[in-house]
Amino acid sequence: MPRSRSKPDGISIPSTVKRSPAKARRTYAKAKRSAEQTYGSGERAARTAMAALKRGFEKVGDHWEPKDHKGPSDEHARRRSRRADGRSAGGVDVLGHTRDELYARARKLGVRGASRMNKLQLGKAIAAHQ
Repeated sequence: MPRSRSKPDGISIPSTVKRSPAKARRTYAKAKRSAEQTYGSGERAARTAMAALKRGFEKVGDHWEPKDHKGPSDEHARRRSRRADGRSAGGVDVLGHTRDELYARARKLGVRGASRMNKLQLGKAIAAHQ
């Protein structure tokens, strides 16, 4: 029986991942299966799978696209700690882009006050407007 795109092997996939390239869907599903074996089904497995997805993909609009270079997207992800200082950009790769690139994306999305924002603020604003 062929596998469903939205639920490979019974794994529920978020809608933003469903609209993403096949590699992103496979990455999420594989990470979630592994996390469910370790932690059981639930929120922790979903968060672990999303963290794995963010290492190689960046949220752009309503889907995920491959990053130019794999790695953490912000200081929160770099620290790998639940007690990190909360400086997360919501899936936007602020470490892999220049401020000018983030500013251009923010302007395209219509973010107000973008010219006065730093990289992290731009990343948060982009995430909020997507």
